[in-house]
Amino acid sequence: MAATLALGGLAAVSDADAAPRTAGGAAAETTPVGFGAGTTGGGNATATTVTTLAAFQSAVAGDSAKVVKVSGLLPLTGQVDIGSNTTVLGVGSGSGFTGGGLRLKEAANVIIRNLAISKPRKPSDGVTVQESTRVWIDHNTFSADRDHDKDYYDGLLDINHGSDNITVSWNKFADHFKGSLVGHSDKNASEDTGHLKVTYHHNWFSNVYSRIPSLRFGTGHFYDNYVQGADTAVHSRMGAQMLVENNVFRDTEIAVTTSRSSDVDGYAVLRGNDLGGGATEVSQTGTFTKPPYAYTAEPASSVVASVTAQAGTGKL
Repeated sequence: MAATLALGGLAAVSDADAAPRTAGGAAAETTPVGFGAGTTGGGNATATTVTTLAAFQSAVAGDSAKVVKVSGLLPLTGQVDIGSNTTVLGVGSGSGFTGGGLRLKEAANVIIRNLAISKPRKPSDGVTVQESTRVWIDHNTFSADRDHDKDYYDGLLDINHGSDNITVSWNKFADHFKGSLVGHSDKNASEDTGHLKVTYHHNWFSNVYSRIPSLRFGTGHFYDNYVQGADTAVHSRMGAQMLVENNVFRDTEIAVTTSRSSDVDGYAVLRGNDLGGGATEVSQTGTFTKPPYAYTAEPASSVVASVTAQAGTGKL
């Protein structure tokens, strides 16, 4: 098992204390690791299972503690707003939404797990996190297709408008042009600076063209992810700080860049990655080297086996 890193003044977690690992992957965490640590969602509230869109919309409204289970794949146009203190959990491996997605706007303490979210038609993202904090997005499968123009669908997961303290873990992102945008505009410094702190770990990006992720202004920790078939993967811009650690890139043109598309470059620190021949364009080395939480970073040599076995729906 990989050694545990004790960072940001937190005590180290021993192997005995870490979540048990299974062959080809790690057991699903019961709480988020990373910037989203402390997110509890609906906690121990009695779960409500829904099978229709109308029932789902009613069940996730408001800010009282609630756990909502989605059974079946529900067609959706646009997005459904999710209230604070909510856990949304898919049943089995194929439950979720197609055609649209979910929005967290001015929400806090939300968990989204085990949902299949597909083909979010523009202007809807699969999940939008907006002016929200303490969010855990875990073990979902986000997908579309690349048969249409790049703007036919919107993003799979976008985080913007000063959102903060987010963990994105063990998800599969597949067959899409624009994966995950963090910080929607070069002109939003006043709202975003000092916020947009996001951890991505153990995600599988398969045939996603770009934005893996694209981060403006914020602070991102991208570790133990598997990126397969991208044009431009990790993109730090507008002064963002990125720590890119122990990831695997395959069939990827640009694994990491800090110098594209914006007037102001970003920053990046790279360590322990398997670039697989992918190029790097790091114009500025960052200062973000020690995240303020304890985490276990497995070596790049085991990432493909772990992530392909355990990321996405049906693994909880």
